[in-house]
Amino acid sequence: MPCERKPMRYGHSEGHTEVCFDETGKFIVTCGNDGDVRIWESLDDDDPKFITVGEKAYSLALKNGKLVTASSNNTVQIHTFPDGDPDGILTRFTTNATHVAFNSSGSRVAAGSSDFMIKVVEVSDSSQQKTLRGHEAPVLSVTFDPKDDFLVGNPSLWWHQTQVISWPLLQKTNDVSNAKSLCRLAWQPGQAKVSDNCWSHPLCLLFDLWSSVSYINVVAWSPCGRFLASGSVGGVLTVWDVNSKLCVERQKHEKGFTVCSLAWHPSGSQIAYTDTEGCLGLLDGLSTFVSSSNKATKDYDDLFDDDDDRVMDEGLSDTNSPVKKPVAGDDDDDDDDFLMPATGRVRNRGAILDDENSDKFGDDDDDTGSTVVPAAALPVPLRPVYEGPMPTPPQKAFQPGSTPAHLTHRFMMWNSVGIVRGYNDEQDNAIDIEFHDTAVHHAMHLTNSLGHTIADLSQEAVLLACPSTDELASKLQCLHFSSWDTNKEWMVDLPKGEDARALCLGQGWAAVATSTMTLRLFSVGGVQREIFSLPGPVVCMAGHGEQLLIVYHRATGFDGEQPLAVQLLQFGGRKRQIISGEPLPLSHKSYLSWLGFSAEGTPCYVDSEGVVRILNRALGNTWTPVCNTRETCKSKSDHYWVVGVHENPQQLRCIPCKGSRYPPTLPRPAVAVLPFKLPLCQTTTEKGQMEEQFWRSVLFHNHYGFLSSSGYEIDEDGQNQSQKEQQELLMKMFALSCKLDREFRCVELAELMTQNVVTLAIRYASRSRRMALAQRLSEIALEKASEVQAEQLEEQEEESEYSSVRQNRQNQEEEEEQVEEPGEEEDGQEMETEMETTETRKRLFPFFLYISVVLKVGRANPFKVLGSGKPSASSAQPRVTNILDNMTSSRKSAPLSGSAGKPNKSPVLKPLAPRPKSKTQSTLLQMTSQKAAAKRTQNTEPAPEQQKQPDVAPPASLADNTENKRPKTGFQLWLEENRKSIIADQPDLEETDVIKEAMGRFRTLSAEERLVNEMKKSDLKKRKRAEGGGREAEDENGRTEADENSAKKKKSLDPSSKLSAFAFNKN
Repeated sequence: MPCERKPMRYGHSEGHTEVCFDETGKFIVTCGNDGDVRIWESLDDDDPKFITVGEKAYSLALKNGKLVTASSNNTVQIHTFPDGDPDGILTRFTTNATHVAFNSSGSRVAAGSSDFMIKVVEVSDSSQQKTLRGHEAPVLSVTFDPKDDFLVGNPSLWWHQTQVISWPLLQKTNDVSNAKSLCRLAWQPGQAKVSDNCWSHPLCLLFDLWSSVSYINVVAWSPCGRFLASGSVGGVLTVWDVNSKLCVERQKHEKGFTVCSLAWHPSGSQIAYTDTEGCLGLLDGLSTFVSSSNKATKDYDDLFDDDDDRVMDEGLSDTNSPVKKPVAGDDDDDDDDFLMPATGRVRNRGAILDDENSDKFGDDDDDTGSTVVPAAALPVPLRPVYEGPMPTPPQKAFQPGSTPAHLTHRFMMWNSVGIVRGYNDEQDNAIDIEFHDTAVHHAMHLTNSLGHTIADLSQEAVLLACPSTDELASKLQCLHFSSWDTNKEWMVDLPKGEDARALCLGQGWAAVATSTMTLRLFSVGGVQREIFSLPGPVVCMAGHGEQLLIVYHRATGFDGEQPLAVQLLQFGGRKRQIISGEPLPLSHKSYLSWLGFSAEGTPCYVDSEGVVRILNRALGNTWTPVCNTRETCKSKSDHYWVVGVHENPQQLRCIPCKGSRYPPTLPRPAVAVLPFKLPLCQTTTEKGQMEEQFWRSVLFHNHYGFLSSSGYEIDEDGQNQSQKEQQELLMKMFALSCKLDREFRCVELAELMTQNVVTLAIRYASRSRRMALAQRLSEIALEKASEVQAEQLEEQEEESEYSSVRQNRQNQEEEEEQVEEPGEEEDGQEMETEMETTETRKRLFPFFLYISVVLKVGRANPFKVLGSGKPSASSAQPRVTNILDNMTSSRKSAPLSGSAGKPNKSPVLKPLAPRPKSKTQSTLLQMTSQKAAAKRTQNTEPAPEQQKQPDVAPPASLADNTENKRPKTGFQLWLEENRKSIIADQPDLEETDVIKEAMGRFRTLSAEERLVNEMKKSDLKKRKRAEGGGREAEDENGRTEADENSAKKKKSLDPSSKLSAFAFNKN
């Protein structure tokens, strides 16, 4: 089973770096070229403890709670661990110390230096020192044997201050920095040899026997003594099984940098390593080698037969490697013989040579070259081993916009409202709340006596939660600072055994997800609301307005994948689930790092690979990648910490983190702005750039439709400007496609254009002499024109239906006003209450007026003429007239309130602002109210003739006004022609039902039939007007002067009478 190589992270500044584990394996300790020793709790620890030991730190060793370092001030210092308190100076040199090492008991320290000397110092008494002289170059490495009898100071072996042997391993240099390899040797645990298989030929420690291309820089034995890890100058990490002489693991550095230090975890399951760039890495999952190495040996050998061995032995492989030849003398019994292979490739697949077999390496009796036979491995009982994909540990719950909870100074929340900081050290345990806009609220300082670890912040409240303890339950605390009363705080205890995992705030509500996979909703004032179960353990949540976004685990992942699911709920008047447990797309082997909403209310999230995705509502609620923050990072250890997303303007607000995933609290980090970019193909070309700009504009302006449908006020100027930019981009792409002779592509682009832009495209194609293209574009223009005309007809139908019902109702109300008796002022207060209620409903539902009119007409005949002496049945409810009049005036005032908020161009939305009514509706209502006022004026001052004959004159006047108020539409003319057929088919229908039935039939007509019918009826209408004008002219000649004055008043109300009179006079 291959081990897992963790991504490397920033540890120290560029230069030589060393690493080791403490004896318990809890801490990783490193030193580097910045002069600091850093103590890491894990590879993801972003706030390590550090100890400054000098300008530069070259080496370190840790044993028995003592930390020894070799620094650039020519000293070897000792500190306590893990406190880091100075404990004195062990020894000094005349130049820099290069390497330090403890013996097995931790009582002595050996230190090598660039002044060619080695000193052995007693830890308890630094005055007891021994100096070893005799080296002819700077000392690269020092190490004790497990029995404390020998000391290897590269390149010599010492025994009791006596130099036993010296190996010419490397070319001598005058400085450590010029050496081709550090040549860090290591004793096998429990053995009195540097390496059990390399004692006779120490050159094996210098060459990577597998790749034969680079020097081995460092080696390290596993705690069990069975595995040997090596790091090369070329960045190759190799793990060898000494018993089977096989390479069981091989990893390549991410960037090919030199590996300068290795350290095994005390359990043998991990290897920490560092490179010359100051980065720290980790190999995890090495414990599986112990159980699988024996089986791997047999499986590996079965891949080759004897013929393959012979080919390799004879040097006839595909690489044409020459046969290894001895370069030393003929004395095979001399242990000091030094054999130099012609290449780094050995003839045996076991990469480590055996002592007994290597002594006969140069035997002349074997013509084809002797084969090294590996020693038999110790029998180990075989166990069934699972070799399939390994499950991925599930991601723990976190709060978006917060840093890890183990940090003493951390951000508990950073969003578009403000910042919540948490401090948990020896001096203070508190929470500071800061608002970006001080007009929302002033800064607050809270004592964190309950130990809150989760927080969220909105423009209404602050929500905090703490985990449970043995004595106390998990608590939810809310500071409702926007409340108008004096008691602004409430607290809730969760049930026993239930801990808060994630929480969020919305507009008027708060949500908390617990460890029992339960989600609890509260009002912002503390009232418990809905409660429901989640399908899996929660990962995080986010809220915005009436929307709640939940991410949870849907299954167990494998091979580093995190199978997450997402739910999107919308509250308000109609609660519904927009996204129901759909899988959340993530990058390969990544996890979720941030979740939230844009300032305009669109869900979005970021994964650990830096990919930002946003919800595309226009494409079936799919997720579209819009940015990759890793593309702007200078180093792989750098990251961007996202704090907010804006769609208009298109901005990704984040904090750059150097060598870390999270920013420090002090000094306050600066927020950077990154642009969005869709990952389309060939974005370096002009075509790709315009395509990316167009679809990005379409995606980031979809929120206008969502906000408009949700009842929010939108910026119509911004929406129109975005549509204009999109059409300009389409026209540019059209011109580019014409230049490239891509006429089919031009037609595809024209289908995305509006009717006006298609007309421009036709002109462009005609001037370019592309007549076939212009012909096809004209067909598209006709289709779009018919679509626009059909939409206009539908609008006219709705308008005519609304106006006819409104007009009939207005006539009936005027008749009711004439027969009303005085003395109803006692019901004034009740009418005002009903008017306020109707006004509120009208704001919430734009079509409430039309619905109320249709419902109130009911089965009554709107065309029935009643006399003044007989009150109608509806006159018993005089409040209806006042309510409708009030609603008419309120609809006119609605756009004023909307325009008052337009000067504020802030991207932050004003929630629940009513949408301004369209110009058509406002104009229609205004005309209706003006005409109704004119009619009331005429009714309050009747003419003498009307007073004498009240039963005849008012109906005639109403009929004239009804006929001449406005020209009839195509639907009204069609209704007059087909009314009899509709009544004949369904004689039981009332008047309103007849209108509805006529509307349904008229909609089934095609656009051509509607146009023909309208033209035919318009001709009939003109002839009727001409005839009516002639009759009116004859009647005018025989009327009195008073009748002429009244006729002039009637004609002034209707322009159609003027046209008919003009036609009559002309004839």
